[in-house]
Amino acid sequence: MNKSLMADLSLLFVTLIWGITFVLVQNAINFLEPFAFNGIRFFIAALLLLASLLIFEKRQLKQLNLKIIGIGVFIGFWLFLGYVTQTIGLLYTTTSKAGFITGLSVVLVPLFSMFVLKQVPGKNAVIGVLTATAGLFLLTMTDISSLSIGDGFVFICAVSFAMHIIITGKFSNQYPTLLLTVIQISTVAILSLGSSFLFEDWRKSFNPHTLLHTDVIIALVITSIFATAIAFYIQTNFQKYTSATRVALIFAMEPVFAAITGYFWAHERLSISAFFGCLLIFMGMILAELPVKKILLFRKTNSLKS
Repeated sequence: MNKSLMADLSLLFVTLIWGITFVLVQNAINFLEPFAFNGIRFFIAALLLLASLLIFEKRQLKQLNLKIIGIGVFIGFWLFLGYVTQTIGLLYTTTSKAGFITGLSVVLVPLFSMFVLKQVPGKNAVIGVLTATAGLFLLTMTDISSLSIGDGFVFICAVSFAMHIIITGKFSNQYPTLLLTVIQISTVAILSLGSSFLFEDWRKSFNPHTLLHTDVIIALVITSIFATAIAFYIQTNFQKYTSATRVALIFAMEPVFAAITGYFWAHERLSISAFFGCLLIFMGMILAELPVKKILLFRKTNSLKS
């Protein structure tokens, strides 16, 4: 198996984890404030990654300097900004609109790639992006209303997540993976906990009765280990073997996995349009993976048959 395919499959596994844990996070933030939840989640993940660094990759510490710290903090800042603006946006807009606008990062990534990474997406990637965007619309836009300030915050979230993918792709092959991931995740933990103390009722959030609630414990354990520590390590490690546009398309599968999980686990209704939206997102990802020659060959074969 070549590295590019291995990277895509690994990132798809990360997307599956995020989609599956979406319901867990929704249940947990009914009891624990969002900033506090993210702060604790990323703090636990940072501790796990740091322990792994000290036990298995201690030699990476020799490369610790101000430059890698600055880059790790920069990557972590974009990830934190994505989470914080999405959280604020959800206070003023609907979940469906937020889902669609956040998913627009699939369009923003190839645009940013041209300027930051000097990577021009191929024809098949463009077709895949457009197809996935149409799918996102069908999957998430159950209501269409006028734009609100919340939509603006969520758009900043989409920009932030797009920049996180771009910057990770730019630096992931230049520095030790585990060390860079520890700095990134620690940055998000510190900024999230600081935001919790500034903007939330931290006394309620850090009350043992709240923290020991079953839904909160389950969500924190699973998201800290799988959806944060393992997931962002995989992204940082494997993104160097694929393009930023393909990463964005793979990550566009998150709402698909979330919708499927919600359907089977939380008994949420999956409409006809949402079903076709899921299919279009999947098709968009597949189209982006196919070499242009194969697409042209498929068209030529069909024309000969007709």
